[in-house]
Amino acid sequence: MKVSTQETPGDLREYEPIQPGRGRSGSFTEKAKKFLGPIAIAIIAFASKAKAILLLLPKIKVLSTSATMLVSIAAYSLIWGWTFALGFVLLLLIHEMGHVFQLRREGIEASAPMFIPFLGAVVAAKSMGDDAGAEARVGLAGPVLGSIGTLIPLGIWLATGEEFWQALAFVGFFLNLFNLLPVLPLDGGRAMAALSPWVWGIGYAGLVALTFVFPNPVMILILLLGGMETWRRFKARNTPESRAFHDIPRRTRIGVAVVYLGLAALLAFGMTETFLERDFGDV
Repeated sequence: MKVSTQETPGDLREYEPIQPGRGRSGSFTEKAKKFLGPIAIAIIAFASKAKAILLLLPKIKVLSTSATMLVSIAAYSLIWGWTFALGFVLLLLIHEMGHVFQLRREGIEASAPMFIPFLGAVVAAKSMGDDAGAEARVGLAGPVLGSIGTLIPLGIWLATGEEFWQALAFVGFFLNLFNLLPVLPLDGGRAMAALSPWVWGIGYAGLVALTFVFPNPVMILILLLGGMETWRRFKARNTPESRAFHDIPRRTRIGVAVVYLGLAALLAFGMTETFLERDFGDV
């Protein structure tokens, strides 16, 4: 689901303290700030530690790809049963390997995927490439290879008519389409680095709306991490490094846009055609 980096172009390593606004002493606004301040600090601290944990996981030797895959299969089997859990984790593996292959094609050393139950998987790399075009290619490589992998259960379903494979294909299409949301640190957010960073704001607002409609811990974590990374990049947008990073050929931007929009349309169509009303607990 997410490519974790230790160095991201344009990142700022220090946060500036929030400046309190002016207001009348003892007003409702000031009291609200006193009450909400510690909560906001706690949320930011949690998000920072969560990101640090994600970066640390690939360095722990005992947590190999196979071991974390088995843990994830066991976790998902509590909800869907072990056969569906196995299929889902394999689809997730194919998706993540797309990132690994492209990172290495860009000349960047990348770790094997590490799986985190109910959060997806993470690939560690020192950077996302030399420019926004490379970052977009790395981001899109996951959904592209993941979509190709989803053709396997789709083909089996078309050949056999078994609902198990239909449901697995639907989840595969959904997994890759969700990752195309134009929000950092999702793959779609990486692709937007080559188009217009302003799209991040639109995507983030959309994700906030989705979180209110379908509240869950994963969405909240993405909001926290994505908000912090987006803010860092926004603050650094006018630095020489950031401008150089986003200075890419027009043909690259067009290519990224075509792949992004075309893939999103195909995945949405795939979800529509494989939709099945069924409780996965019965699989």
